Amino acid sequence: MALCTSLLRLILPTLLLLCLPAAVVAHPHLLRASDRTEVPVEEMLRDLATAQVIFVGELHDHVGHHQAQLSIIRALQKDAGPLAVGLEMFRKDSQPALDRWVDGSSPLTRFLLDFQDNWSMWEEYREIFEFARQQQVKLVGLNIPREISGKVARQGFAALPELDRQMLGNVQCVVDPEYAELIRRALGVHGGHGQEFLFFCEAQMLWDVMMARHLAEFLSANPDYRVVVLAGSAHAWKFGIPRQLLQLMKVEYRVVLPEIDGRVTRSQISPATADYLWLNEGPDSWGF
Repeated sequence: MALCTSLLRLILPTLLLLCLPAAVVAHPHLLRASDRTEVPVEEMLRDLATAQVIFVGELHDHVGHHQAQLSIIRALQKDAGPLAVGLEMFRKDSQPALDRWVDGSSPLTRFLLDFQDNWSMWEEYREIFEFARQQQVKLVGLNIPREISGKVARQGFAALPELDRQMLGNVQCVVDPEYAELIRRALGVHGGHGQEFLFFCEAQMLWDVMMARHLAEFLSANPDYRVVVLAGSAHAWKFGIPRQLLQLMKVEYRVVLPEIDGRVTRSQISPATADYLWLNEGPDSWGF
């Protein structure tokens, strides 16, 4: 067994490289946050393979971001242990629909209805879901019903019924200055202060807290799994879901974010926000 483990450690980086698209290998454009230097993709993948949870951020409608996510999923799926993909895009109560899709019992026509009930932009995500079905990669719904988070964003956490508030716990807008600034940029020029900011901030915290809770529940029940979490960059960065997860359990994790103009850039990135940043260097690098 020890010999097999040693051999696996030697050949894993090569296996990871073989399953990546040629454009990714040729043009990694990856900035390591710890020392702000560009690193080759194989170096990042070796590091990701040492973590149990890998958060990979996105703009939801950006096809290139999803291509990069799929490249990472493909690479890590070659490892010895089981792999799961955690999804902001699906509610936890839709887990049976995800299970039916992966085990092949749900036809595409049926699953599209389930997908549309949870999210949109099927074509942007299609290859990730098809890969999970083909390779039997477990998909895990992490989100909560949109009517709950939407009401909080409009009216604040206190507007929820008492039963909901008791179930969800005490959610408050307690964020770092960097997270507050990101929320202000998301709201635009006129929405960065006052009640509108508070309510949107509470909604963000509710998403982060509940997705972290659902992820922790899965990890506790399935300790052998590695999980790649796909979420918007505002949830995937270290101030978001990762921080909430660490309050629930001890786990080794990494954060990989795409560079997004006006939100997450190479001049802003630091080890406090992410471990790696895909640099936006043109159409031939990580799908950009």
